[in-house]
Amino acid sequence: MKTFPRLLPRWRHLLQVALTAGLLAAHGAQAKTIDFSASLATPVVQAGKAQSAFLKVALTGFELASQGDRPLANVAIVIDKSGSMSGERIERAKEAAAMAVNGLGSNDIVAILAFDNTVDVVVPATKVSDKNRITQAIYNIQVAGGTGLFAGVSKGAAEVHKFLDKTRVNRVILLSDGQANIGPSSPAELGQLGAMLARQGISVTTIGLGTSYNEDLMTQLAANSDGNHAFVENSRDLVRIFQREFGDVGSVVAQEVELTIRLKHGVRPVRILGREGEITNGVVRLRMNQLYSQQEKYVVLEVEVPAGKAGAQMDLAAVDVSYLNMHSKSKDNLSRAVAVSFSASTEAVAQATDKKVMESAVQQVSNEMGKEALRLRDSGKVEEAKQVMEANSNYLKKQATTLGSAFAPAPALAAMETESRRQAQGLESKDNAEWNVSRKKMKEDQFKLEKQQR
Repeated sequence: MKTFPRLLPRWRHLLQVALTAGLLAAHGAQAKTIDFSASLATPVVQAGKAQSAFLKVALTGFELASQGDRPLANVAIVIDKSGSMSGERIERAKEAAAMAVNGLGSNDIVAILAFDNTVDVVVPATKVSDKNRITQAIYNIQVAGGTGLFAGVSKGAAEVHKFLDKTRVNRVILLSDGQANIGPSSPAELGQLGAMLARQGISVTTIGLGTSYNEDLMTQLAANSDGNHAFVENSRDLVRIFQREFGDVGSVVAQEVELTIRLKHGVRPVRILGREGEITNGVVRLRMNQLYSQQEKYVVLEVEVPAGKAGAQMDLAAVDVSYLNMHSKSKDNLSRAVAVSFSASTEAVAQATDKKVMESAVQQVSNEMGKEALRLRDSGKVEEAKQVMEANSNYLKKQATTLGSAFAPAPALAAMETESRRQAQGLESKDNAEWNVSRKKMKEDQFKLEKQQR
């Protein structure tokens, strides 16, 4: 009996330790972080000479366990109601917007805007507590006037700003079928607007309807804000496009994603593929607004590796990523180190090749060639454009064979080769209407590959 009082505090202490450990373990089991990899396409390179290599930094969003895990939305839907939207187009646009609103939760926030010469705030930013009122306001939108696209996006962003919250998905969704003809209207000006909104944590998704909109303007606005882009040739597809877009809104798992790649030992950066970024004194910095559940987004950095001795290994880069975890509502920081080895054996170099990383690099190199062909075609240099696309097709065919199995070429690259040859034929079209459609499809495909858009 005399020993019991002395033992009791000890048992209490042990119990507290056990409970604390259990709580920490439970917290750890529930904690979700993104998958993060930094890999060389050729982790073993030929000794004795300087050469280029591809470094892929990939981020994959974690799985959302349930609908209750999805982040809250803060969205402005901005609809073009200029005269060209009359008839089926505006009716399909209303239907798609109403469907999107009905899919939101009562704690989500939505604003509805419509623009022609001026901008009407049809529904100011509000919680989605009265869906009937919001959808009725959508169906009351009437067409008239010109296309003040810049003002429409700016006013939509102002509505998002009313409830701007880094733990929400803050987005402007723009639907337009025409050329911006009121206010700032160049791709550069809209691109600057997109970049400014990205710095504020707002992305802009652009949906181009029909064949009269400016695809350069729409893709640049989306790209600079890290939003999505879609070319919708037929208005009957708008509901499907809105469903996909709002599926993305509900699956964001990380925001404010910042990547830093610090190159070492005289490794020289050559170019960034798949993302816009800055290179300063061997340090590469990139930013992504958002990352989606179970989706990989990546950047490929081409570097020049200095000559090394056979059997040696060299640290190539240190890679850091920070992001706002939408599940834990806290900042996560992750790091990876990348090294390269040197060998005198060409067989060892080939066997060590990471085919998945190399395939991503090939896709991005091919995409750059496609963009160059489009620039040449726009300058009237049709034959030069066709030559670039022919070289692109041959490059894809060779890489598909190299990276495929003994029985079949790499499927994704083989499909890109087929599409590249089809696009090469489209470059020589003398029918302006036909080329207009082909060009919009090329821009959309290039955008989706570059940004890894679903």
